[in-house]
Amino acid sequence: MASLLPLRSCLSFFLFFLVAIQPVTAVWPAPKNFTKGNTVLYLHQAVKITYNGDPLSYTYGYVPRDITSKEVVQAGVSRTLDGIFGSKFVPWKLHKPGSQFEPDLHKGQKWISTFEIVQTAKDKPSTFKPLAGEVDESYKLSVSAEGAAKLTAASSIGILRGLETFSQLFYQHSAGTFWYTPYAPVEVEDSPQFPHRGILMDTARHFFPVEDILRTIDAMSWNKLNRLHIHVTDSQSWPLVLPSMPEVSEKGAYHPSQTYSPTDIENIQRYGAIRGVEVYFEIDMPGHIGVVALSHPELIVAYNELPYHWWCAQPPCGAFKLNSTEVDKFLEKLFDDFLPRVAPYAAYFHTGGDELNKNDSMLDDGVRSNSSDVLQPLLQKFIDAQHGRVRKAGLTPVVWEEIPLEWNITIADDTVVQAWLGEQSVKKLTEKGLKVIDSNYNFWYLDCGRGQWLNWDNGAAFQLGYPFNDWCNPTKSWRLVYSHDPVAGLTPEQAKLVLGGEVAVWSETIDSTNFDTLVWPRASAAGEVLWSGRIDFATGQNRSQLDAAPRLNEFRERMVLRGVRSSPVQMTFCTQGKPEECEYAP
Repeated sequence: MASLLPLRSCLSFFLFFLVAIQPVTAVWPAPKNFTKGNTVLYLHQAVKITYNGDPLSYTYGYVPRDITSKEVVQAGVSRTLDGIFGSKFVPWKLHKPGSQFEPDLHKGQKWISTFEIVQTAKDKPSTFKPLAGEVDESYKLSVSAEGAAKLTAASSIGILRGLETFSQLFYQHSAGTFWYTPYAPVEVEDSPQFPHRGILMDTARHFFPVEDILRTIDAMSWNKLNRLHIHVTDSQSWPLVLPSMPEVSEKGAYHPSQTYSPTDIENIQRYGAIRGVEVYFEIDMPGHIGVVALSHPELIVAYNELPYHWWCAQPPCGAFKLNSTEVDKFLEKLFDDFLPRVAPYAAYFHTGGDELNKNDSMLDDGVRSNSSDVLQPLLQKFIDAQHGRVRKAGLTPVVWEEIPLEWNITIADDTVVQAWLGEQSVKKLTEKGLKVIDSNYNFWYLDCGRGQWLNWDNGAAFQLGYPFNDWCNPTKSWRLVYSHDPVAGLTPEQAKLVLGGEVAVWSETIDSTNFDTLVWPRASAAGEVLWSGRIDFATGQNRSQLDAAPRLNEFRERMVLRGVRSSPVQMTFCTQGKPEECEYAP
């Protein structure tokens, strides 16, 4: 056996050498199966494209007229080629300085001549507003060494996912108008591990202009993320315009310029649907609703009560009265206004339910109690009424975990529960047979670890607060985000109930100026966990940071060049060097 050791060492070195000289291939998130060669092919704007046998022309900046299969695919092809030809991605950051990483143009060019797109099944109406698991997002992609590309999928959304992978195969030559892939022949077979892959965006603590939301949807589509959860209102502000009750936003928005009109809401949802990103909304209740007191003070208790920590998790507090017919009338009018407008583009509506403080009802003339025995039946009636309205509008309700776990509220089997307080919450919810979206704050709260938003006076308060960390410290680096497995420790039956997850971007100290840099590429890391799973399909082992970092470095460059201000993954020394040069060696 000893005589074999030198041979094994040589083989190990040789295999490492082969890996080391292979060019980095982003393809983020990692496909289930992916093989590539080393033949160079070039792509031009006149490539012959067909969709189910019919010619499909490339039109720069194509905007679909309707949400139909062909229009969605046509627009997807346009965005894909726009991204390849317009991003000007010359990958010098991914290679050693002075190295010859580009193909020699003087040796001639072999071109991709055809791009055949085949959709094997008809889309359903739910394809563009699906419940988790209702749409088939799988695809197969091949690029032959002779220049024939083919993309096959059962749905137009699967086509979009495959187009994104196709776009990541190409670079621009530094000489100018030449775009090439060095990886032919290519074979990809891919499908998502989880059907719900999302971002929660808080537009109440800080307002985000529509263009920020649209840019986020674009970046989500590149990452194969498919749910944007907009936490649109909270006790701090009400930016949502309700035509039937204009006074709510007129008095509740931070400023008249910081509102979302019905047209804005539809445009955001439509923009997402065309890109395979379903946009759904949350109006948190019965807590986190204090701002309604500015227009309807008769409906709210404990608004802006101090000291706030007696009444809520953060100022200005405020909750609906739990035993009020006027609250019920208000919510009936609100839902009759809002839900029919969002239902054409979404399958879900989130009614919140987190962090309801029992003390609030001590100030409610109709209750005057903070006893769970008194409040639980009132909350059960409240939830039943609101979820009935959600279902009447053709939507499926979503709630935060406190509703079934803390308050022991009975919810119907179709209800989805968003868990945020850790692995034990997911375990308890799935033991109850409930469907779960995982947003574990220990891993996937992207606002954490950046310091307090509260101010601290000198003296005892200063000493208590120092060094002014926030409640969910530390920062969730992309490496920590990447380490989380939403189904860890669950039985196979429990794991089936985990629909996926969402990274949460609570906006106490986040606005338009820093949103992109805080979300990306950390949301990309969660995106690969949710699309590809923690386990590498080929090796059966957890994907490591050593595998992820080079691909994430490359993908980050693509995002930046396409208009998203993503933070860097590593310094350029690392992206231009060998993997082991930036690996921790204990």
